[in-house]
Amino acid sequence: MYQAPRGTQDILPADQPYWRTILQTVERLAQTYGYARIDTPIFEDTSLFERGVGGGTDIVDKEMYSFEDKGGTPITLRPEFTAGVMRAYIEHGMRTWPQPVKLYSTGPIFRYERPQAGRFRQHHQFNVEAIGAQDPALDLEIMSVAWQLYTELGFGGLSFQLNSTGCPQCRPAYLHALKAYYQPHESAVCDDCRRRLQRNPLRVLDCKKESCQAIIAGSPHIIDYLCAECAEHFSRLRHYLDLLGRPYELNHRLVRGLDYYTKTVFEVWASGIGAQNALCGGGRYDGLVEELGGPPTPGVGFASGLERIVLLMKAQDIEPESLGPAPFLLAYQGAEAKDSAVRLVNELRAGGMGAILTFGDRSMKAQLRQANRSGVRFVLIIGPDELAEAQITVRDMAGGAQQRIARADFFAWAKERVL
Repeated sequence: MYQAPRGTQDILPADQPYWRTILQTVERLAQTYGYARIDTPIFEDTSLFERGVGGGTDIVDKEMYSFEDKGGTPITLRPEFTAGVMRAYIEHGMRTWPQPVKLYSTGPIFRYERPQAGRFRQHHQFNVEAIGAQDPALDLEIMSVAWQLYTELGFGGLSFQLNSTGCPQCRPAYLHALKAYYQPHESAVCDDCRRRLQRNPLRVLDCKKESCQAIIAGSPHIIDYLCAECAEHFSRLRHYLDLLGRPYELNHRLVRGLDYYTKTVFEVWASGIGAQNALCGGGRYDGLVEELGGPPTPGVGFASGLERIVLLMKAQDIEPESLGPAPFLLAYQGAEAKDSAVRLVNELRAGGMGAILTFGDRSMKAQLRQANRSGVRFVLIIGPDELAEAQITVRDMAGGAQQRIARADFFAWAKERVL
């Protein structure tokens, strides 16, 4: 029997209210903050991610879904949004637009990783990008979008994690110090950390293996190696956070998993969603546009996994707003009554009122059972007597009371009760 591929899921009707609530909140916030929607292709040239995300990262080395299309072109299903959005920024000449260009996206991304709570091989993200300004106040705005999203959804017990990863001018000195610190410990760390020390040393700080934790705890802190520009940027960002009373924790281990990050990096953590407790992560990527062939252009953004938001809503007993069932169900007896029911259900729907038509010419008893299961408010019964008298029998499912309403008066009656 066929099943959904490992690491994917069907989003069934019972979960759709969660998704609708999240997406409606996302769209409202994007408009509030002045972010316009952009949709990029689900697949791009593989080299875009190899160059943008960076070799030595787990995403490029282990997790990308890559293949050759029928023309022999290497193609990759997008493992993240930012590289594709930056490609679009360059391709469409957005540097000539008023800066910063503020964009958001929602949609699926694909990573071949071990499935766990809230983390799937195909999952969905809310992605926000602000491109073209170096101002730490823009970092604050990006972080505020995440803060307000989770606040409006009603989450509690959140923790904002903050760090700076410096820039190409000051980071080499830190990497030298980090490698020197790890040199006497190299035989004690895991195989992944030994590999990362050669290819992507910052990533050793992100290791989750228990055997590496004590060594990580004693490692030097990157903020002690920041150049004057990076230190000032970080100081101003912290000043703005304090100005708004936004709590955060300085996390010296926070580096994120992508090569393009510079200066600010942040995550929002939540308990109750498994071992991977990050709801979102992001930061500044001032060199990415240039790395992809564009002019030097600063940028900052974040991405939040929608499945993890749904998981936390359930863990914190946050009920999404439900649209509820259609208010009416049409039940009928006989072919002529069915014709009348077909016309009436069409009129109700055209007038903006939800209505269900039963199918299969079942007995009245079976149609009423369906009404009970569907949760409708009223059953509209049409049979030979109703046809003869140009009436509709209305049964209120809350108490079982019935009344007859003239067909000519029914539409006005229905509007008063459901619109």
